[in-house]
Amino acid sequence: MIDFRNVSVSFPLPNGEQHSVLDDVSFHLDRSEKAYLVGPTGSGKSTILRLLYMDLFPDSGGVQIGDYQSDHIEEEDIPYLRRSIGVVFQDFQLLPDRSAYENVAFALYATGKSTSEIQSRVTKALGRVGLSHKRRNYPHELSGGEQQRVVIARAIANDPWVLLADEPTGNLDPSVADDIHELLLDLHRQGMTLFVATHDHRLVKSYPARTLALMNRQVVEIAPETL
Repeated sequence: MIDFRNVSVSFPLPNGEQHSVLDDVSFHLDRSEKAYLVGPTGSGKSTILRLLYMDLFPDSGGVQIGDYQSDHIEEEDIPYLRRSIGVVFQDFQLLPDRSAYENVAFALYATGKSTSEIQSRVTKALGRVGLSHKRRNYPHELSGGEQQRVVIARAIANDPWVLLADEPTGNLDPSVADDIHELLLDLHRQGMTLFVATHDHRLVKSYPARTLALMNRQVVEIAPETL
């Protein structure tokens, strides 16, 4: 499960003042739930995701994801937390000189898994996203939609229980965006918790689910059709 309890976050400005991004934010997501996080660019969507994989910590309040709590976690435990989370970024962040297979395998090498287990996990992940036939292709040989499928394969290769997606269709044409979202929904149907930050209202209306909106540094639940 995911739990935000009275979370506030601010960032320093060049003039020395503090810019408040989140103010006393609270919400809860159950395990295996699917939810959207919507809001304009700069409203704090990425900040919330960074708090979840503990790349950032709140000024006040607490964040819990699974068994990990922001106010109790030890620094050496953060890599273990991140191995239980899959993260999908808008800008792919693929290594240009590595094949699709190597991009998916890369993060697994740090987990201490055997070569045979890594091979099994990468093969399975590429199969789940429909890219087994492109495993030897490099990013520049893949379309935008195919590159995003590699990113998703990389995110799920370690069998995470939750997938955090930060504008996963932001750089894609609508038809390709629909294909990628269908893939994310399929992973959710298989039991994965799915939390998607997006400003694509068309997508939210086409595939309605619980929707949280960032408004004036607060998170409120809204009906998708009101977007």
